[in-house]
Amino acid sequence: MTVASSPAHSRTGFATLLAEALADDVLARFLRYVQIDTRSQEGSESFPSTAKQLDLARVLVDELRQIGLDDVHLGQHGYVTATLQATPGQDGPAIGLIAHMDTSPEAEGAGVKPQIWRNYQGGDITLPGDPHQLLRPDDMPALHDHVGHDLVTSDGATLLGADDKGGAAAIVAAVAYLKRHPEIAHGPIKVGFTPDEEIGQGTRYFDIAGFGAVAAYTVDGHCAGEVEDETFSASAAVVTIRGHNTHPGTAKGKMVNSIKLAAQLLAKLPPDALSPETTEERQGYIHPMAVEGSVEHTTLRFILRDFDEALLAEHEALLRRLAHEVEAAEPRAQVSVEVTRSYRNMKEYLKDHPRVTEAAEEAVRRAGLTPRRTLIRGGTDGARLSEQGLPTPNLSAGGHNVHSVREWTTVQDLANNAATLVHLAQVWTE
Repeated sequence: MTVASSPAHSRTGFATLLAEALADDVLARFLRYVQIDTRSQEGSESFPSTAKQLDLARVLVDELRQIGLDDVHLGQHGYVTATLQATPGQDGPAIGLIAHMDTSPEAEGAGVKPQIWRNYQGGDITLPGDPHQLLRPDDMPALHDHVGHDLVTSDGATLLGADDKGGAAAIVAAVAYLKRHPEIAHGPIKVGFTPDEEIGQGTRYFDIAGFGAVAAYTVDGHCAGEVEDETFSASAAVVTIRGHNTHPGTAKGKMVNSIKLAAQLLAKLPPDALSPETTEERQGYIHPMAVEGSVEHTTLRFILRDFDEALLAEHEALLRRLAHEVEAAEPRAQVSVEVTRSYRNMKEYLKDHPRVTEAAEEAVRRAGLTPRRTLIRGGTDGARLSEQGLPTPNLSAGGHNVHSVREWTTVQDLANNAATLVHLAQVWTE
């Protein structure tokens, strides 16, 4: 871990004295967690998809036991759960705090070397592990809002892992603070850490009944103060193209190249719409994630996203139509489309539990921040948990530009998020 030379450490950005008091602890935990490689793996037949996620799970178990939580458990599927008992006289309902342990497969997660840039004063930052990797306010406007903060990045060779080790650090720091301060009244708090969220499997074996909470909060968002109660609805699509291979020297009139047919299908997608790089806010997309193939057989993997389920169905219909057009133009080929449901917009389930989201907003206010109710252009474990009966909106973990080697967070946001969780425990006693 490297601390960049800079002016004296600024305390700017801590919303309250509570956040300032939490800063050193949450930062220390965060720096420990990000240096443990927990990258998940698409297509793995094991659960968790990578055994190295259990390295962080065991660290979390040790820390939760050291803090003094009860019922600390690492289950056979890699879930970590624990309970912070209510303070005396508080017999209200239990709430859950949840973060995921894995990091995205889309960027290298091994050998993370955290960098701390004290008292950021604006301008570009060149990451020392790769001089081509720059943090530029022109590309990342959120940097303008964090002048005076202490930024944390990787060295540019790996992602940082604030998604979601920022959430894990905030949760552990918050329950440790509550345990050290029994004068702060709160009800029972259930803590949970999940594997494989990044590949859409985070709740696959999650025992909601055993967890024992009436409501929960994933700590997996971006800017401090945000309360996210809406996600994309999502499906996954696999397009399989089967051609015919033969020796290229005698292939005329015989070869059907599935790779070329896959390229034709991709070329049929709208060039200026329905893609992540051309959409924002409530606009959905059809996103090709991976292509693997040969002349004989090519597979394309897509994710389909939209906030409106009817529009999601239209995206699926478009993909099927384009695949049919490719097959019709080359009838010797076989083109199939398989679509599976991933998760649905958690707004549909949270709307029946307004108290849960309102409690989060009140906690943000008590932490000295302005609550902002927003939507997620993605998903969280909370989408599936909400659908399965555990209302679970999403709170900030502090990560920006996640799934990238240019990912960053700030010490102040990590601390403000931990302070929000301390206040959330108090709000639920009321």
